[in-house]
Amino acid sequence: MTEKSKVIFVRQGYRTEVEVLVGTSAMRAATDNLVRGVVGECGGDLSCATCHVFVEPTWAGRLAPPGDDETAMLEATAEEPTEYSRLSCQILCTAETDGIVLHIPESQ
Repeated sequence: MTEKSKVIFVRQGYRTEVEVLVGTSAMRAATDNLVRGVVGECGGDLSCATCHVFVEPTWAGRLAPPGDDETAMLEATAEEPTEYSRLSCQILCTAETDGIVLHIPESQ
């Protein structure tokens, strides 16, 4: 049986739930399911910051911290980054992240 993981995207008060195969990035989960606001112009190569999301605070501690490249790229986002900012291309959907809630910045 193929394992799946659910991601919940919230944008302007609207929730979109998608289910993807474990190992898929949250960015790919959004772009493959036409979730508005997650563009992923670079295709997940960590070079554009168009997949910026705010991780729901209750989920933030469950993710590995961002690497140096991601932290640097977060400085180039359209919306001011916060302590909960991540690039969704760097969040892998796993059994541990099943049900994660990601808020899409209004400016995207």
